[in-house]
Amino acid sequence: MTALHDKWLELADVKDELAIRDWFMGTSGNLAIKVADEPLEFLVTASGKDKKKRTDEDFLLVDADGQPAAGTLLKPSAETLLHCAIYGKTGAGCSLHVHTVANNVISELYGDAGKIDFQGQELIKAFGLWEEDAVLTIPIIPNHADIPTLAAAFEPYITADKGAVLIRNHGITVWGKDGFEAKKLLEASEFLFQYQLALQLQLK
Repeated sequence: MTALHDKWLELADVKDELAIRDWFMGTSGNLAIKVADEPLEFLVTASGKDKKKRTDEDFLLVDADGQPAAGTLLKPSAETLLHCAIYGKTGAGCSLHVHTVANNVISELYGDAGKIDFQGQELIKAFGLWEEDAVLTIPIIPNHADIPTLAAAFEPYITADKGAVLIRNHGITVWGKDGFEAKKLLEASEFLFQYQLALQLQLK
């Protein structure tokens, strides 16, 4: 098997697992996985596809600028520039972007603060935070309709090989060393968002 084929299968498996969770409503969301460093190439979901199905046209290979690396009729996902920024600044190997009700509501509730903090919750350990008083901070950035503007707002928060950023009333983008780590961070983030919303209901 080639590296491209291996990465295709890895990303397809992640897509299937997230689809089971119903995290791709209305063909939303996009996924990417790095195939090569020099030159940078990565697979990204094709725009407008039903991500609950597995087909030969789910992904296309793009370059460091998010442009197709070979002739194709497929169009890269709208937020491909976010994945370009991640791979251009870090050693991450996989990045995932999904829209859920929980992450949208959290982003609106805490959007004016520009972040949401979690402390004392077990699931922050997914981010490597094991200290007793550790705090996980997930930034929240404005939802710019212009993707280059959105990418420019997103880029300052790409400071490590794994992380997460919320886009207000849009969705979350996470990244990690491979598909397993990126999915772990996404699942942990979504758990924390649902926890926070449930907690607020109990406190009312």
